[in-house]
Amino acid sequence: MEIDIIKEDDNPMLHRTDVRFEVRHDEATPSRLSVRDSLTAKLNKDAEEVVVHELDTKFGMRKTVGYAKVYDAPEFAREVEQDHMLERNKIVADGESGEEA
Repeated sequence: MEIDIIKEDDNPMLHRTDVRFEVRHDEATPSRLSVRDSLTAKLNKDAEEVVVHELDTKFGMRKTVGYAKVYDAPEFAREVEQDHMLERNKIVADGESGEEA
């Protein structure tokens, strides 16, 4: 799986960079988490700082176009992002730990 950054837009008010990217893959559409891991490696960021919002693959194509938000720190992601997006990207919200009360 190869990732190319198409466009990066800085958003200093929200302490993040909005990233459009393209993924070329040999198999089926890659999972959100595998794309996030590849994107974090390419951008040299921590996994909890990257929130993948969109993955769009056209039928029969081996190319996926996506959109992600790359935050300066995990705290900014937890403050701004909706809970369902944090859950989809396996980012633990503030006040939660891996245990049930």
